Amino acid sequence: MRFLVDECTGVRVAQWLREQNHEVFSVYEQARGMNDEKILEKAIQEKWILVTNDKGFGERIFREKHMHNGVIFLRLMDERSVSKVQTIKRFLYKYADKIDGRFAVVSETKVRFARSA
Repeated sequence: MRFLVDECTGVRVAQWLREQNHEVFSVYEQARGMNDEKILEKAIQEKWILVTNDKGFGERIFREKHMHNGVIFLRLMDERSVSKVQTIKRFLYKYADKIDGRFAVVSETKVRFARSA
């Protein structure tokens, strides 16, 4: 799979995804400071699934009806890297085949697929 990992989500998530043989673009490592609009444009044009914990993307996608290829939106109580990695690992184990074109809100204990543009 192809993942675009938002800067706020962190480098450790990007590293772990690479270790799992996924293709990864890390905003933190490769384009630090890129704004949200450019991130969404890149994700659409290059067919990346966005991994983020920035609520701003939800607003852009739902209020502004911005298109996307898939979003994993992390809503975690524990924002440490290890928690992010464990949560994404569980999510991908169960739902990897369901994320394309969908917006998933993922917590430590729940997954909800939200309707979007």
